[in-house]
Amino acid sequence: MPGTDPQHRVLGLVTDPDMPTQIGGRLLDHVTRWLEERTGSAWKVDQVSDPITASDYESEKILQAVNAHRQQYGWECAIYVTDLPLLLPRGPLIADISAEGRVALISFPALGALRSFRRTRQAIEQVLDDLLTRQEQPDEDSGEGHRLENPLTRALAPVERIEQPKEWVDVRYASPRRRGWVRLATGMVRANRPWRMVWGLSNALAASLAAAGFGLFTSTVWQLGDTLTPLRATGTTLFAIGLMIGWLIASHDLWERVGRRAVRDRRLAVLYNASTVTSLSFGVLSLYALVFLVSIAGAATVINPQVLGSTLGHPPDASAYLRLAWMLSSMALIAGALGSSLESDAAVRQAAYGYRERQRREKYAQKEKEQERENRS
Repeated sequence: MPGTDPQHRVLGLVTDPDMPTQIGGRLLDHVTRWLEERTGSAWKVDQVSDPITASDYESEKILQAVNAHRQQYGWECAIYVTDLPLLLPRGPLIADISAEGRVALISFPALGALRSFRRTRQAIEQVLDDLLTRQEQPDEDSGEGHRLENPLTRALAPVERIEQPKEWVDVRYASPRRRGWVRLATGMVRANRPWRMVWGLSNALAASLAAAGFGLFTSTVWQLGDTLTPLRATGTTLFAIGLMIGWLIASHDLWERVGRRAVRDRRLAVLYNASTVTSLSFGVLSLYALVFLVSIAGAATVINPQVLGSTLGHPPDASAYLRLAWMLSSMALIAGALGSSLESDAAVRQAAYGYRERQRREKYAQKEKEQERENRS
């Protein structure tokens, strides 16, 4: 149970559910050792998985909620790692620090898709260093260099450190507007974990494999595959993938809109939709690759070369089987789009960033109601 420990200084690590919680759990031992080396004191790190961002999108309000957790559990300081994208007028927010509240927050997607574990570790070390420096030497500016920037990030999307000494949030790390959006969007896709979608689309996979199996024994499909040019094959593939993605978005209501009951910031809606389309594209492409491999294996195993040659009018070579598998896969994916409408909303909507955030808010609201009932009783 989180709380004070008379023999240790205690850091509270609050993490959003899903990926931030997983990464936070992996970092507990490292952060503990880093704090002990940095301060020369014994430390304990308490991790709590709690969607603090369920009702707030302003970093200062989020930090105040984190500060309430810190006071409730008796932590010396606290860090909150969220997978919610936080936006400033000048670009994406990476981290905010309040020395007065002894709290900090880190926006996990703003760290990007590459080396997310390492960059999260660096971000936690940096905000802790800022917090500890301000406790030990309040007037010292610790900020020319920082761990969030290296030669690669300076070239692609530099991280700017902003001092705000007269405000409650007194240190801020942010990305530039244009290049920061790209890193933020890729980080959101990474947080979606789109590789899980292939098994979530089990009905679409079953429909695709059934259609491929039917086409495998149809001579007309053999002939169509044999006449397939690379340009026409590419166009057919893109059409099938686009149809599957569009069908998933429409049938499961994954498109984020701007309005009172939806996202109020147009930039957030664009980011949510971009991450959803990219995540779905990754999942559908993986599904297509799996169907292609099954099709090429089935064609090579089942279809006799002499029978195929008599239908095509020429001896088949390896390219004939590849073209046939390509045709089968595109045809099968179109059938799979119909099967995808049978998927459960939970399986598909996990790729929609806005849906997961709404789901989190609903759980948070339910938790608050339960706490209110307990307090009354």
